[in-house]
Amino acid sequence: MNKMKQSRRKFTAKFKAIVAVEALKERQSLTELATRFEIHSTQVSAWKREFLERAEKAFADETAKDEESVDVDNLFKQIGQLQVENDFLKKSLKKAGL
Repeated sequence: MNKMKQSRRKFTAKFKAIVAVEALKERQSLTELATRFEIHSTQVSAWKREFLERAEKAFADETAKDEESVDVDNLFKQIGQLQVENDFLKKSLKKAGL
């Protein structure tokens, strides 16, 4: 019995979103959508659920993202300063013969 191994299909985020939106419209049953998009009906349900769970992120507060980028910028500045100090100390130790 020689069974052919099926490789997993990978779907783009755009494709998943299209399927999820179609499922939300409820113009067709999950089975009909699954047949139309050539996927299993449980996959349609999963993508629909995931779409709804992540929907609030579309309206997330932009200031939180701005604060994160400021923190990252400050951390990069601090890293640069520490690298300069580290290099200075290495040179000083070499000159001192340590």
